[in-house]
Amino acid sequence: MIRALHTAATGMEAQQFNIDVISNNLANVNTNGFKTVRADFEDLLYQTLRPAGASVAGGAQVPSGLQVGLGARPAATYGIFSTGAIQVTGNPLDLAIEGDGFFKVLLPDGTVAYTRDGGFKLDSQGRLVTSMGYPLEPEIILPPDVEQVLIGRDGTISVRRGGQDGVEQIGQITLVRFINPAGLNRIGMNLYRMTPAAGEPIEGTPGTNGLGEIAGGSLEASNVQIVDEMVRLIMAQRAYEVNSRAIQTADEMLSVAKDLKR
Repeated sequence: MIRALHTAATGMEAQQFNIDVISNNLANVNTNGFKTVRADFEDLLYQTLRPAGASVAGGAQVPSGLQVGLGARPAATYGIFSTGAIQVTGNPLDLAIEGDGFFKVLLPDGTVAYTRDGGFKLDSQGRLVTSMGYPLEPEIILPPDVEQVLIGRDGTISVRRGGQDGVEQIGQITLVRFINPAGLNRIGMNLYRMTPAAGEPIEGTPGTNGLGEIAGGSLEASNVQIVDEMVRLIMAQRAYEVNSRAIQTADEMLSVAKDLKR
């Protein structure tokens, strides 16, 4: 009976973690470029009361063992990197990636981070930066007399200066992809850091080497599916309630055993 109490408690803790993950997904339903996260679980150790293949009376061999599990625990949080809906904004500095890849940005400490959020702005120097002011890499600087910005699907950036009829190419946006993007470390602010689990970054021109193309004047919405998250939330709630009921049942059985002497 004591085993049941601890086993059901691990189930409640696992479902609490599951609800935490689902809540974060729902909180980021309107976050540009956000990728939904799924919690994976694994069973805990098993207590083996009789091993499979053990010999019994008469020399017979049991075909299966006698084991009892000791609960569950979270094993991993896995990011789902499917492309979110592309929303047209009309802002020429808004960029969406149609397919695989990340934008590369430079952090204040000199390290590199990656993002799917293409809502870029201009800073005081005319650089393309994120909402937190982190510049895009390679650096893109717009001239002060620019009248129109044109961004091609291959990442080429052209501008039309004041008083000129033609356009001038001033830079090239590159994208980076990873063999295992789920291995990237989320650091907040729509940013990811590289880890050994993600593999080496593969950088190139949009539309080549498996990289997606860039849609200018658009943003990638979150890929969170509210209906799916609500279904998972209900399932997690029911599983939590069932584990709670198991603890209550084990407690009642212990109470019955305690009162047998009366």
